[in-house]
Amino acid sequence: MALTNGIVYSYKEGGKMVTGPILLVIFAVSIIFIILMTAKVKLNAFMVLILAAFGVGLAAGLPVDKVLKAIKNGFGSTLGSIGIVIICGTIIGTILEKTGAALSMANFVIRRVGARNSPLAMAITGFIVGIPIFCDSGFVILSALNKAIAERSKTSMAIMAVALSGGLYSIHCLIPPHPGATAAAGIIGVDLGRVIILGLPLAIPAAVVAYFWATKFARRYEVPAKPEITYDELLKKYGKLPNPVVSFIPIIFPIILIALKSIALLPTRPFGVSAFFSTVSLIGDPVSALVLGVFLSLILVRNWKEDILGGWMANGIKNAGIILAITGAGGAFGNILRITPIGSYLGEILSPLGLGIFLPFIIALALKTAQGSSTVAIITSASLVAPLMGTMGLTGVWAPALVVVSMGAGSMIASHANDSYFWVVSQFSDLDAPTAYKAYTTATILEGTATMFCVWILSLFLI
Repeated sequence: MALTNGIVYSYKEGGKMVTGPILLVIFAVSIIFIILMTAKVKLNAFMVLILAAFGVGLAAGLPVDKVLKAIKNGFGSTLGSIGIVIICGTIIGTILEKTGAALSMANFVIRRVGARNSPLAMAITGFIVGIPIFCDSGFVILSALNKAIAERSKTSMAIMAVALSGGLYSIHCLIPPHPGATAAAGIIGVDLGRVIILGLPLAIPAAVVAYFWATKFARRYEVPAKPEITYDELLKKYGKLPNPVVSFIPIIFPIILIALKSIALLPTRPFGVSAFFSTVSLIGDPVSALVLGVFLSLILVRNWKEDILGGWMANGIKNAGIILAITGAGGAFGNILRITPIGSYLGEILSPLGLGIFLPFIIALALKTAQGSSTVAIITSASLVAPLMGTMGLTGVWAPALVVVSMGAGSMIASHANDSYFWVVSQFSDLDAPTAYKAYTTATILEGTATMFCVWILSLFLI
């Protein structure tokens, strides 16, 4: 093997591998390509990431057969590890919507905090319902309730929109089974349970910040609620709602099981290595836990007809399809980056800067702000950061999980016009674009900043 003008020639393989500053050019072009094609051309992220994977591999000098193999392996291994988790999470979310369980949980929260605290009620509801349901879908599902409660309590929709969207958004960016965090965990190689153990409490300050921003700042903008259906009419639409305690079970139970497995696998082995340990390891695996969650959600179904059960599950699987495609493509792109020298070369350049846990955050922040998708931002960031973990000093039992939530914090900043969630929040809340920028976009910036501050504090003790 010989090095000439920044190119490593591998005589054994009969090809050439680019190295040195040229790698940075390839890397920069790939990121610009992803941003332009998703944000400007509006090409689906699946195709963009696959094309980027081909482009990086070939430009870096990998033989064609190795590029193809890396893309296939990256796509397959990513979906193999997290695909079932995403599908099951989507099915649970669909059943919670169709049975009225989401509304039942919202009513439970409203009764506890009081109708006069309607923004707090919707923030808490968004936080809970957002665990299995993607933020944009969750906002659409709860928007009728949000408007009805706003009208009933005479609260501006600017306040209600920011409170609800903040609760949903904090969960969406930080914990599985949401695709960004789930895929990043697979790419980085970290147990999903540890991501949940860190991500769930970290989502709380993010949601709290959004709530206080809504009540203290967004209140400046008076946007009257114009509900198409009243609160009472909404209750009549669903008829008898499921028991709220039962409604929580499909969400809470899988999370407890996954967390228990992560605790059981700690180096100190707190549960020993007995039969209990084996049982927890089995049912606490994210795949097993989410499958159990699906069956637990069926308790909420009153009419066990084939067209209902089969139809609802098929709808959930269909909704998961595009997420799976993007997630798998992100895995393919990440695998290409791993087998080229791009990651190691970036590590050599960035390690002297001492960015540590802030590097994943900054990369995700830049990608999110530029191209709009939190999922694409986290997956792409994970693909870039994975080869740099050791070089950047991000080692230790909890470091990989902290890296994932750090990228989640970055992917919150900033939701604006190139983000579909921005338009879901604004359009379903009757906010014009300027008001949405002032009230909602600023809230997402604060959410991400607050979350990263908490991640940094944790890193002082866990890394």
